[in-house]
Amino acid sequence: MSDLEPRGPQAAATAAPTVLGGRGLVGAQPVRELLAPRETALGGSTVVRRLLPNLGRRMVGAWCFVDHYGPDDIADEPGMQVPPHPHIGLQTVSWLHQGEVLHRDSLGSLQAVRPRELGLMTSGRAISHSEESPRPHARYLHGAQLWVALPDAHRHTAPTFEHHPDLPHVTAAGLDARLILGELDGTRSPGTTYSPLMGADLTLTEGSDVRLPLERDFEYAVLTMDGLTEVDGVRLAPGSMLYLGSGRTELPLRALADGSLLLLGGEPFEERIVMWWNFIGRTDEEIRQAREAWMEGSTFGEVHGYDGTRLAAPELPALPLKARGRVR
Repeated sequence: MSDLEPRGPQAAATAAPTVLGGRGLVGAQPVRELLAPRETALGGSTVVRRLLPNLGRRMVGAWCFVDHYGPDDIADEPGMQVPPHPHIGLQTVSWLHQGEVLHRDSLGSLQAVRPRELGLMTSGRAISHSEESPRPHARYLHGAQLWVALPDAHRHTAPTFEHHPDLPHVTAAGLDARLILGELDGTRSPGTTYSPLMGADLTLTEGSDVRLPLERDFEYAVLTMDGLTEVDGVRLAPGSMLYLGSGRTELPLRALADGSLLLLGGEPFEERIVMWWNFIGRTDEEIRQAREAWMEGSTFGEVHGYDGTRLAAPELPALPLKARGRVR
């Protein structure tokens, strides 16, 4: 997925850098910090609620980008239409609850991703891809798009795409937890990871009251996909995200109605990074070289089969991009 968020009167021409990383401002204790989303148009008829990066909170472990969209009635709409665009230095996670997204990339991958199947793309040194609702498509579209920052030791790895239709579960009374990435309660996802992190899709039935085991050294956040739930005593409506901090060994969950959550966690990401448009790097020069390569049509390969033109990169700011930390 591409970062298409408008940025003021000159949105078509410029994009501001997003500064991330550094663990100095991660408290070693639980918190309950509600993150307010901001809406932005993604492409076609899709409007997303952006929860990371957020004002004051840029990362959760290596998770650095979270968009929640839907449920949207797209019966008479084109649905998701994100033209070919580039990535470096990150992984993308496509996660659906309703609908279907067709993934194409410069490796030649062509894959339909359906509800609760893992579409995991590792950009590594360079990749380009597109995402679109197929024609014809289901009436409703509901899901989340997430990015994971790659640590320096792995960010120049060869690009790959993985599709895992069957993922392992952790179950308890009234709870079904599907592992997206990483490990939970001794159960591990087959998705490739490059830093200590986890992601799980939690389905709760009305009236359930459970405690989920956590890693004390991880920081966590919860995104409400649907239903009405209480997370550590905080009532959450769909589309809201609660940052939980670290220092927890368990997480109390209550379902006031049937609902589902995404639990994201990981060790605080030590490296300072710069996220600009669809690139994650470490220096101004690296980002500028990546943009130039994309605009020149080199390095990122071609996405074949998408009916439309590829995205042009926005203009870079005049001042050098700097990495200054994970919290604004």
